[in-house]
Amino acid sequence: MNTNDATIIFEALSSPIRLNIFKLLVKYGDEGLVAGDIATALDVPPTNLSFHLKALLHAKLVSVEQIGRFMWYRANIPLMLAVIGYMTEECCANQPEKCLAYRKASAVPPEFFEKKN
Repeated sequence: MNTNDATIIFEALSSPIRLNIFKLLVKYGDEGLVAGDIATALDVPPTNLSFHLKALLHAKLVSVEQIGRFMWYRANIPLMLAVIGYMTEECCANQPEKCLAYRKASAVPPEFFEKKN
C-alpha cells in the first residue's frame, strides 16, 4: 500500500452512498450481492448505483463476477484490511504495546486485535 493507492481508496469512500455500499458488501463477505439487491437494501436508484459501483470498482474496493445473467459484487476485504494496516503501521513509533490505551478507547472489539494462529 502506498499514499497514492490509499488516496484513491479514501476518495472512493468519501461518498456516503459508496461508503454504505461498501459496508453492505462487507457484511455479505464472499457471498456478495447482486446490484438489484444492493439498490433495494440502500434505496438507491439503479442508474445512481451503477455510477457508484463503477467508482468502487475503479478503486478496487469491490469486484464483480457475472454468474448467469446476474452481476455479483463483493467487497475486497483484504484491501480494506491493508488500508487499516497502512494507516496504523507506524502507530506509537512501531511499539504496539503503547497503543493498548488507544485500542481500549476505540469502538473496536478487543478480539479484533488478537493474533490468529
